[in-house]
Amino acid sequence: MASILRVNTLTDASSNNSVALETVSQGSAKAWVNFNGTGTVAIQDSFNVSGLNDNGVGDYTVVINNDMANANYSYQATGSNWEGTNADSYIGVSGYHGGQATTGQRIVTYRERYDVSTPTVKDPLTTNLAIHGDLA
Repeated sequence: MASILRVNTLTDASSNNSVALETVSQGSAKAWVNFNGTGTVAIQDSFNVSGLNDNGVGDYTVVINNDMANANYSYQATGSNWEGTNADSYIGVSGYHGGQATTGQRIVTYRERYDVSTPTVKDPLTTNLAIHGDLA
């Protein structure tokens, strides 16, 4: 038998720290993933992510398990360095030009250097993606 717990505010056992339930449900990431982007691409840890597609060098699609309500969600993505010796390079991560989808997010990772005008699409060691918004 299923139960329903109806509350407006959550608090710790000492009633010192409380938060409105809306903050918990609306402010939490609805999906996140940490995956290795080199060799055999694989999810290392995740929440509400059912899969990962490797579309080519530096090009990935993260598949959301429970879809988003619309494509107007917010996402943040980062990547880790693939060359530990290059302090003058950094990793950029951008959304794919096809836009956002309720079923997942496609991202492209690239390497930039201060002395090179064109970024190079690369596979980073680790990529992270978090999605915030409303679930369907």
